[in-house]
Amino acid sequence: MTASTDSGVPVVTDDQPKPGKIIAVHLNYPSRAAQRGRTPHQPSYFLKPGSSLAATGGTIERPLGTELLAFEGEVAIRIGTAARWVSPADGWSHVDAVTAANDFGLYDLRAADKGSNLRNKGGDGYTPLGPRWIPASAVDPAGLRVRTWVDGELVQDDSTGTLLFDFGRLVADLSQHLTLEPGDVILTGTPAGSSVVGPGQVVEVEVDAPEAPGASASETLSSGRLVTTVTAGTHAFGDFGSTPAVDETQRAEAWATPAPEPEPAFVLTDAHRERFAGVAVATLSAALRKRGYTDVFVEGVHGNHPGDRFVGTARTLRLIPFRPDLFASHGGGFNAQKRAFDAVGPGEVIVVEARGERGTGTVGDVLALRAHVRGAAAIVTDGGVRDADAVAEIGIPVFSQGPHPSVLGRKHVPWETDVTVACGGASVQPGDVVVGDGDGVLVIPPALVEEVLAESEAQEAADAWVARQVAAGAPVDGLFPMNAEWRARYERETAGSAG
Repeated sequence: MTASTDSGVPVVTDDQPKPGKIIAVHLNYPSRAAQRGRTPHQPSYFLKPGSSLAATGGTIERPLGTELLAFEGEVAIRIGTAARWVSPADGWSHVDAVTAANDFGLYDLRAADKGSNLRNKGGDGYTPLGPRWIPASAVDPAGLRVRTWVDGELVQDDSTGTLLFDFGRLVADLSQHLTLEPGDVILTGTPAGSSVVGPGQVVEVEVDAPEAPGASASETLSSGRLVTTVTAGTHAFGDFGSTPAVDETQRAEAWATPAPEPEPAFVLTDAHRERFAGVAVATLSAALRKRGYTDVFVEGVHGNHPGDRFVGTARTLRLIPFRPDLFASHGGGFNAQKRAFDAVGPGEVIVVEARGERGTGTVGDVLALRAHVRGAAAIVTDGGVRDADAVAEIGIPVFSQGPHPSVLGRKHVPWETDVTVACGGASVQPGDVVVGDGDGVLVIPPALVEEVLAESEAQEAADAWVARQVAAGAPVDGLFPMNAEWRARYERETAGSAG
């Protein structure tokens, strides 16, 4: 039941029934998503118990022994008519009113909840609503404003015009799974600015419609200020349940510390590929060894064509030892082996962990052809190759332990893709740079590509100069490696061509 003030705005009365369900949306404002460092493709939800309702604000206890009680100013929408299997276009028509809400949460108990939010968001008084409800018919659902103040300072200010998922879509989505009944409340997400409050602090939330049709500045439709004062709890948690626990991650999220900018992903460019074409695997190996990377060589593999060279980023496939039951569950259908070869992209290298087992094939002509058609740069396996002559005719570089006529299932189970693998004694992660030539195959962590490539290019240039001196009759003693005299001569003769 509602009554009206002289201004015609409905107000909550004492006999306002508790909602049957309180449903909250996790992330819905772009400003908050940016703060969290993730943007959802679809809305997700959690339930809050009816006992968490505090219809007119008042006080909220921060439990004894906790530190991270956080506020979240939100727009609450109330269902007026039952909704089941409604469309996004019709969802808003099932809403009868909106008001202010504060979706309080206790980050100290997030780990204990494991995503359910029952303990950290469901405490008594953790869902204050009100104080007044604005008729849905009087506002544009995309024209509402939500603002939050802490001790009088404005800390949240955003508009429902920015929502990732509008109110109609939320109602429609939820109605696919359950019936929304009259009185049910949906908390529609909080914008950036949510943070931690402690005992003695006062939080105020207001929802209004500053540009509602027909409303002057003095008649702005508003929920009024929802005022909540934080108090210190006196009851300690017992030892018969999960107790509060915080870490730096929870503190950062509770205090709304901005998410660190992600490191840009490494891209192996055409310019990189051209530079790698002029550098030998042996030279790259020496540069890596100087940096402590001594086990990045894929041992025991050789190319199927004389003179093969390649460079690309790793796409990995892991094979595990054969076991009948595991092969029955993972060896048939669109298994990991087929997925790897069907998903490889242009310029990528399929790297297969076969545990050095050369007693069966790990790739055959059909899969090699699929990789070639998809533009893969190469295939590297520390196992065998089946249909070796046919694979060689396809043209794609394949570095392996050699040919073997047996099928995969003799020794292996195709297990998983795009994971860290061990190939020929080298650890390989998806995205690592893999380089091969007549000396074998080398793995380079992306973070080292620029410095290793630059040093190797310089070394190749010096080695080429040394070779010219030897060809002209110079002895190698003192020249290879260059002593101070030869080094000075080299630097003098190449100074003009530098840069």
